[in-house]
Amino acid sequence: MVIKPMIRSNVCINAHPVGCAKETERQIAYVQECKAKKHIENTHGPKAVLVLGCSTGYGLASRIAAAFEYGAATIGVSFEKEGSEKKGGTPGWYNNMAFDRAAHAAGLKAVTLNMDAFSDACRTAVIEEAKKMGVTFDLVVYSLASPVRTDPDTGVLYKSVLKPIGKPFSGQTVDMMTGKISVMTAEPASDEEAANTVKVMGGEDWERWINQLSAAGVLSKGCMTVAYSYIGPELSHAIYRDGTIGGAKKHLEKTARALDAKLSQELGGHAYVSVNKGLVTRSSAVIPIIPLYLSVLFKVMKGLGIHEGCIEQMERLFTERLYTGGAVPVDSEQLIRIDDWELRPDVQAEVNSRLAKITEENLADLGDMEGYRHDFLATNGFDVAGVDYDADIARMDVIA
Repeated sequence: MVIKPMIRSNVCINAHPVGCAKETERQIAYVQECKAKKHIENTHGPKAVLVLGCSTGYGLASRIAAAFEYGAATIGVSFEKEGSEKKGGTPGWYNNMAFDRAAHAAGLKAVTLNMDAFSDACRTAVIEEAKKMGVTFDLVVYSLASPVRTDPDTGVLYKSVLKPIGKPFSGQTVDMMTGKISVMTAEPASDEEAANTVKVMGGEDWERWINQLSAAGVLSKGCMTVAYSYIGPELSHAIYRDGTIGGAKKHLEKTARALDAKLSQELGGHAYVSVNKGLVTRSSAVIPIIPLYLSVLFKVMKGLGIHEGCIEQMERLFTERLYTGGAVPVDSEQLIRIDDWELRPDVQAEVNSRLAKITEENLADLGDMEGYRHDFLATNGFDVAGVDYDADIARMDVIA
């Protein structure tokens, strides 16, 4: 069958197996080039890494950096829809297959578990795999993003929402395929919705992971753990940083401080939250103001030569923050800031200036809709260089 992107309201609902594999391979090639240019030897780097949420975005990029820049053994966890002969799987399903194939070809230890990372059964499986591999983790990456989480203790299913708190939020958005600009409004969350979002996206599950891994003896001395967050520009704070997701991220940051104290005392280790750059994800495309903001941001940062995607961000996080051979640099709130280039005053001033005068007519000049659209499609395996999208795909449960 010939596979074309199926897009509904800024959401792509299918994936291209060959394109996903090719994009994963591109990221691997990037970190291999960086390793050669920077002459990286794994003197201070990770030896064994657990990546929770390993299949897409920052989680996949973290696993690639750990494995192909530092030669680390990795265990990855994600919950993906598997492809069958005639029906497609999720992008992460194909990304994981491509990673495993490349890792094994390079002689790297790699195990991927397709499980619900919020479950204690998954924690047990990871611990068993670590012991089979004969490794203890010196880095645990927490990069989970999910709309739902079942509390292992109570069995209660919680759902997260992306809403403002206190009052509605309205902002412009853009249809990435047509360039049409419209206004989107999000209604405020209830107290229950806000609390439930913290249960799903806050630090409770991260803390449970570290506690159980520590109790099982599969964390190394000096182990680090890092979770990912986003703060973004002031114009998006009402819907993000000061909204329900922001509340969950603040809980994540509070959890990091508690975990840091625990790991420091028990193993001489540390826990961090890394605040990353805004990028195209399956969720960001449907947040008011974010698609338009990112389009303009990309244009400005590319013009300055400082634009980064997921793999560039994580390569810089690993080599210039986590594994320099010295102390990890953090801000006054104990956060790693890898969003430093996005939030540079000159970058934000230019972005705000352009957003104030943007229209459908000048969008192509002031923004980077072509680049935004490419990133959106590439996360699902489309618009990837070197892929023949008119070629027949015989099976949807394998990658070429």
